[in-house]
Amino acid sequence: MTASSVRPVSEREARQVAEAAREQVWHKPSFAKELFLGRFRLDLIHPHPAPAPDDVRRGEAFLAKLREFCETRIDAARIEREARIPDETINGLKEIGALGMKIDTKYGGMGLTQVYYNKALALVGSVSPAVGALLSAHQSIGVPQPLKLFGTQEQRDLFLPRCARTDISAFLLTEPDVGSDPARLATTAVPDGDDYVLDGVKLWTTNGVVADLLVVMARVPRSEGHKGGITAFVVETASEGVTVENRNAFMGLRGLENGVTRLHRVRVPAVNRIGPEGAGLKIALTTLNTGRLSLPAMCAGAGKWCLKIAREWSAAREQWGKPIARHEAVGAKISFIAATTFALEAVIDLASQMADEDRNDIRIEAALAKLYGSEMSWLMADELVQIRGGRGFETAASLAARGERAVPTEQMLRDLRINRIFEGSTEIMHLLIAREAVDAHLSVAGDLIDPDKSLSDKGKAAAKAGGFYARWLPGLVTGPGQLPRSYGEFHPEGHRDLSPHLRYVERSARKLARSTFYAMSRWQGRMETKQGFLGRIVDIGAELFAMSAACVRAEMLRSRGDHGAEAYQLADVFCRQARIRAEELFGRLWTNTDELDRKVVSGVLSGSYTWLEEGVLDPSDDGPWIADATPGPSAKDNVHRPIR
Repeated sequence: MTASSVRPVSEREARQVAEAAREQVWHKPSFAKELFLGRFRLDLIHPHPAPAPDDVRRGEAFLAKLREFCETRIDAARIEREARIPDETINGLKEIGALGMKIDTKYGGMGLTQVYYNKALALVGSVSPAVGALLSAHQSIGVPQPLKLFGTQEQRDLFLPRCARTDISAFLLTEPDVGSDPARLATTAVPDGDDYVLDGVKLWTTNGVVADLLVVMARVPRSEGHKGGITAFVVETASEGVTVENRNAFMGLRGLENGVTRLHRVRVPAVNRIGPEGAGLKIALTTLNTGRLSLPAMCAGAGKWCLKIAREWSAAREQWGKPIARHEAVGAKISFIAATTFALEAVIDLASQMADEDRNDIRIEAALAKLYGSEMSWLMADELVQIRGGRGFETAASLAARGERAVPTEQMLRDLRINRIFEGSTEIMHLLIAREAVDAHLSVAGDLIDPDKSLSDKGKAAAKAGGFYARWLPGLVTGPGQLPRSYGEFHPEGHRDLSPHLRYVERSARKLARSTFYAMSRWQGRMETKQGFLGRIVDIGAELFAMSAACVRAEMLRSRGDHGAEAYQLADVFCRQARIRAEELFGRLWTNTDELDRKVVSGVLSGSYTWLEEGVLDPSDDGPWIADATPGPSAKDNVHRPIR
């Protein structure tokens, strides 16, 4: 199917598909959801939840084994040089049980908690982000997680032992002309007796080059006895008709085993279908709710490495008679890296522990962790390159060749860049989180702005909305954030005072909710088109969540005598930096260039500014913007590389 012949989908239909895939019911409390509604529920995260002793023992034992493996059996320079993870490295990971970190022990896995799984990924990712990505894609979004949540007992018994020890898995959703808009999914799964026959092309299949098992999203056509819709399947990569046509190469993560996979009349038993027909997107999104935590875990690990290099280098390098760290321009960057690393670890540990306890709904917290971690880690790596100067731009191999320490700073910058795109780009994350943030408003007033609703329905919605806002709006006027002694437990004797920051979070949460209400009132049905505004709302929420997590973590460390004074200092500095960013975002909610930007975009697309492009040459070739994805037999060699 060529890009131009992909099934046309209207904007409204695309929204309906995405909406149907959402988890629309909140069975458990959510700190972040309450935050966006103007309610600062500190009781949901403080005191900081703690892991069970048995989980700690098992987790620490595995981390010790993994650390030894990373130190002795992962050659990061070789992976970067050869742009491939060696077979012996992957086989070694299998031997120590790394493929089964998140899989229950009854299926042969390690049974690690989310907290320790993330610590393991941060450790591996600090040595080789490509290896970290392989393990994460296999367990966070590959076969194990959707089977754990939605699979039958027979499927778990069959596939999970394989995934725990021998078989690598991959997740196949994206297509050459289908990214974050799955309503246009072109891969089909046609029922045929006790099988489905799959046809289509999947792009950017992380682990796809080496995978033994695939989770494939395909569209089942509606027919008699078949509800149809986007559906999830477990597919054996060795099946006839599965061809890995290309191993993709990227700006960073050069060892990433990512490819293009063609499915031509691939027969998949109906027993390999995960969940009912039409549930594929819901399965994918629910899997990502917790699966997204793996990426910010590696981002926090990257921050730790950036801090280590910044500390060592800026103490050794002197300018104008003193270490460069003592110059304010460099020192400010080091302070930002240290404070932000503390906050990222606070966010990921808090969200992960809440996931383990399963008493809170963390879909927004996980999304915020992914969004915030990917953006802030990129900024930290960029600042590290600046601190290192010319050496930050120079490759590790070049540094070593001329006799200096092989510090892969530029590689870290390249490797981290994809995190702002992986598993939902920053722009998509803004929209996903914003949709959840305004869910309470849409649930009571959505029919008011729905053009398809009758006058009667709108009347009922108006009455419902009136009751909700009559109760909700008064609560946004005053709160504990206006009382000077609120959150006094965060000002222990001899430590920095964090209570003003929590009072700021409480006041700002109410201000954020009021801003959202004003915007709903002003734009109504056009609210969803105001992506700049929604993005800033989400970014403010992310800063408030990170501030809350940092304060709670600092108090936890202080209470158990673990670097409490230093933790309080880092939390204080981070919160002061975050408040500056939040205030700027609040200002830009209503003072911005969004309308002017739209006019310029219209001019660019209409060709009004082509004169501005004159004077340069485009080195790109003249190939198609989007590759042909017409179903049919493969005309290329199969580059699938099973690891045995």
